[in-house]
Amino acid sequence: MVRALSSGGDERITLSAGTGLNKYHSAPYPRDVVAYSSSTVSDISGPAFAHLLALEAAEDRPSYSDQLDGLRRRIKAAYSLSKTSEIVFAASGTDLEYVALASVHGRASGGIHNILLGADEIGSGCIHSAHGRYFAEATALGIASTPREDVAGCCPISLVDVPVRCTEGVACSSAEIAQSLASEIELAKASNRHALVHIVHGSKTGLVLPDLTDLDELQARFGVHATFVVDACQARITSPAIAAYVERGCIVLLTGSKFMGAPPFNGFAVVPSAVAELAAPLPQGFAQIFNRAEFPESWPGAQTLGEGENRSLALRLEAAVFELERFQQIAPDRVEAMIAAFEAALQAQIIEPLGVKRVLPNFTSAEGAQLDLPIEMRTLVTLDVSMLPGLRTFDDAQALHKELAHDGVRLGQPVKCVRRDGGWGGTLRVGLSMPIMSAWAEMSAAEVERQLAHDLGLVADKLREKTLTFA
Repeated sequence: MVRALSSGGDERITLSAGTGLNKYHSAPYPRDVVAYSSSTVSDISGPAFAHLLALEAAEDRPSYSDQLDGLRRRIKAAYSLSKTSEIVFAASGTDLEYVALASVHGRASGGIHNILLGADEIGSGCIHSAHGRYFAEATALGIASTPREDVAGCCPISLVDVPVRCTEGVACSSAEIAQSLASEIELAKASNRHALVHIVHGSKTGLVLPDLTDLDELQARFGVHATFVVDACQARITSPAIAAYVERGCIVLLTGSKFMGAPPFNGFAVVPSAVAELAAPLPQGFAQIFNRAEFPESWPGAQTLGEGENRSLALRLEAAVFELERFQQIAPDRVEAMIAAFEAALQAQIIEPLGVKRVLPNFTSAEGAQLDLPIEMRTLVTLDVSMLPGLRTFDDAQALHKELAHDGVRLGQPVKCVRRDGGWGGTLRVGLSMPIMSAWAEMSAAEVERQLAHDLGLVADKLREKTLTFA
């Protein structure tokens, strides 16, 4: 099982012979560690691992195609999606960028103008796949590829990244982002290119940009000249939020290895039927990246893909959907209570005792008033730890993050969002996951509070140790 869960992807999924972990210090098997690392990647939970073992032991295992079709139905049911929405599977969030390109391939004679939003907060490999290029030395099908080489058959693609933060690390407002996106869409129209516009719902630091009001104005202004794709790869998004985007004709990208808590790498795109119906046949190079069953049967050109199987991907998707279904069964008021307990424990165990700061996403009204964070964004907290000796710089925080992982304490990777002494300051991220909250749902409120006090107290102790070495 471990071998299956650590194959069928790119080199990032490979386990180190020395540690048994991948490059993100996570494992495709249950571990007894303190893990609040879902903003980067998750270990598989014990219940999900047992679920996969039972599936593999079953005598009547479905075909690869039937298994993926079953997962499509379960995802639609879990998120209350329309049955007409299409779902495309991919080996990673990086590969999902190809799906977005395929959705608008051939829309304009000049090609595609791909407008990324906050590339620093979505992942480095996406720059290449969003440009219609390979990003690794082998695809998920195990076929050799050359990074930065064009995928055969893709139309001309221009690429631009719109920053979500200013040079001082402060998050831009929704209005500022909308203005920048509008400028790029105008450039696309002028060059007869279709604008593929990325927006974010849950970046590495929990940003949601732009808001729905500004999105509606952009769609009303540009109509058929732009298609919007929502980067929700953290999967910190509610069913009503997904529905709101899909109703607006937006493609929604999600991965199962972060908030959902499945092993990396796996993902899926929710594509509104109206968008899929306009898609041109898939570029020929997609046969090096995808199997036939990973695209819906009705997708134009899908029959040109090979009939191969990526059973490893299917297993990781099974784990993700298993966790999604468990989490969706928790009553909303119970979810709210657990998140509130998390926030209170973080304040009491780490923020107040150590004097660190919380980096708040920029949720403000048009008048500049601070708004309450959406509930899904409250499951992730970015901490500014740059005031602590030994953690002043981004590099310091990266080194500590690695040390903590080897000591059995897993947090989210540092992100460049705080300025300190002319450079980037140290940050760490603490995030909940669906498996954590599903386990807590079976505990009393007092037991959850004790668990949080233990776990976050241990994190605080590790931070104190680091500080003392520089005292």
